Amino acid sequence: MIELRHLRTLMALKESGSLAGAAKKRFVTQSALSHQIKELETRINSAIFVRKSKPLTFTHEGARLLNLAEEILPKVIATESDLKRGLEGENQQLKLGIECHSCFRWLMPVIEAFKLQAPDAQIDISSRHLFDSLNALETGGLDIVLTSDPVPGHTLAYQHLFDFEVKLVVANDNALAAQAFITPANLAKQTLLTYPVPLTRLDIYKHFLEPAGIEIGEQKQCDLTSMLLQRVACNDGVAALPTWSIKESQGLSLTSVKLGAEGLKRPLFGAYRRDATNANLIQKWLELVAQEGLQLQRVN
Repeated sequence: MIELRHLRTLMALKESGSLAGAAKKRFVTQSALSHQIKELETRINSAIFVRKSKPLTFTHEGARLLNLAEEILPKVIATESDLKRGLEGENQQLKLGIECHSCFRWLMPVIEAFKLQAPDAQIDISSRHLFDSLNALETGGLDIVLTSDPVPGHTLAYQHLFDFEVKLVVANDNALAAQAFITPANLAKQTLLTYPVPLTRLDIYKHFLEPAGIEIGEQKQCDLTSMLLQRVACNDGVAALPTWSIKESQGLSLTSVKLGAEGLKRPLFGAYRRDATNANLIQKWLELVAQEGLQLQRVN
């Protein structure tokens, strides 16, 4: 079987006119190049160039292979280039859905880095599908959804990006601030301050309180992280937040405590359609999000 490396060697021989020159072009030793040529000649049962000819002269068989190389290699190079920058005609719009209010805090650096890599792409970040984002993804309303709750199915793929920790934030003078960690029972009848999200969709409810059969006292909702933290500092309630959001509490009298002895760890996935027509853009975006996640973990 003739391989691309054989064709590239033939092109190097033509361009350099010698074995030594071809070896330099192919970044291999002359011995390794001679071995590759001998392998090719054995496969086709013929010599590909006249030995000791100056300038190097191809045999009839060698010339046929050289013609093949000149026809195929430019197509291979062009195809590789297309795949690296995105298939020609690929959809250059990226509609992003976020199932996480606090994620917006660290998305700006990702957006800036993405624009440098894909300057022609149009980014649309939307929260209008906040409670139905995976259905919107399936029907084409979104291209990517950042979610911690994958739903099994055949049309969507989920790429793990990173894990994060959710902690309880309380005022320094709250009795819970002295705990080594929080148990579900500690939160019974407590007022929980949250983003405007139904209680049943919150990580602290689904993965901490509900399994233990614990009911909170009241849920109070707040749009902004800064305002939510200020209300916690005033003992208006407690809040469960990812560690990156807790960083905004600097200057406030607040303490963060682990939820459970091992902490409440959650994964973040990037969901996308398997048949997406902008697959290259999607992968660029998800790679950048994963890199930002690693940075967040180092900082936190």
